[in-house]
Amino acid sequence: MSQDTRKTALYETHRQAGGRMVEFAGWMMPVWFGGIGQEHKTVRSAVGMFDVSHMGQILVTGPKAAAAVDWLVTNNVAGLPAGRALYTPTLNERGTIVDDLIVYKRSETDLLLCVNAGTTAKDFAHFTANNPGGAVFENVSDSYSQIAVQGPAAYKVLGKIWPHVASTLKPFDFQEFDHEGARVMVAGTGYTGEAGYELYVPWETGPRYWKLFMEAGKDEGCSPIGLGARDTLRLEAKFCLYGNDIDETTNPLEAGLKWTVHDGKEFLGKKALDGIAAAGLQRKLVGFEMLDRAAPRQHYPILWQGKPVGEVTSGTLSPTLDKAIGLGYVSTEASGRGTELEIEMRSRKAGARVVKTPFYKARG
Repeated sequence: MSQDTRKTALYETHRQAGGRMVEFAGWMMPVWFGGIGQEHKTVRSAVGMFDVSHMGQILVTGPKAAAAVDWLVTNNVAGLPAGRALYTPTLNERGTIVDDLIVYKRSETDLLLCVNAGTTAKDFAHFTANNPGGAVFENVSDSYSQIAVQGPAAYKVLGKIWPHVASTLKPFDFQEFDHEGARVMVAGTGYTGEAGYELYVPWETGPRYWKLFMEAGKDEGCSPIGLGARDTLRLEAKFCLYGNDIDETTNPLEAGLKWTVHDGKEFLGKKALDGIAAAGLQRKLVGFEMLDRAAPRQHYPILWQGKPVGEVTSGTLSPTLDKAIGLGYVSTEASGRGTELEIEMRSRKAGARVVKTPFYKARG
């Protein structure tokens, strides 16, 4: 652990629970507790809890706060009602992705942005440098502990603590209220493809709320979950990981994120993105499954008809599907569903096939 590596408020809680701690994005985080496959299946079948306090939070206030955020992201913040959230990229002037984030809109003058841990400082600099005016950006990441509760039984656990919230919270809604002296936000967001929500609580109260929800979930089989299973879960759901599947060399169109680009507004990078669309895409991010159990890894070359057409961005052995899956950019002519590919591994080439994504979709 380097001298600058940080710890969340839940660090000792994880150590006492047997968490295998590793350095990730400048933080000491649990990669697993009992094993990645076991934890993955717990979230798919019951309920699990994740410490995601390493994520960054940026507060945006001021008379034109919503308008400023609307300019800085591709999705439609202007049309977003108060109490709702949305997923969106933020672009640079070249039309490529600076980060992907969640916008929580409290009002036209008060929004909270949840950004990736490793890009928090970069994002803050990007927002402030491109602020059109009328908004104040404040990095409030040290103010929050963030806990994700995910899985089919997640709302049963919530109902034991705050029944009214459990009965009214919908996906991408959020509710804020006071509880035992703490200001709490419960948001119907997550990164697993399952039903669930995320808690934003004051930094120092993280251990208290972790214990509260863990005890409430005991009868539902609730367990702590590490970053390893978080990655396999998000990949099955085809959620992009910044730094793997998207970054400042990729744009939302080739990454399959056109649905996040609102056509009826202006935004930073729109001119460049329109130019990219007009020229036609040269490559696309596709999902593929391996034809044997060989696990694809990031940067492995992808071949089509014997020629290199791209590379793997994410890959794993899916615990739910019991097969190896991955994401990667390939040339547009090799991107059609059913296309046979080869993944060049260290000592051999393994067969793969482009398939429909997401690889897994929760029932209901």
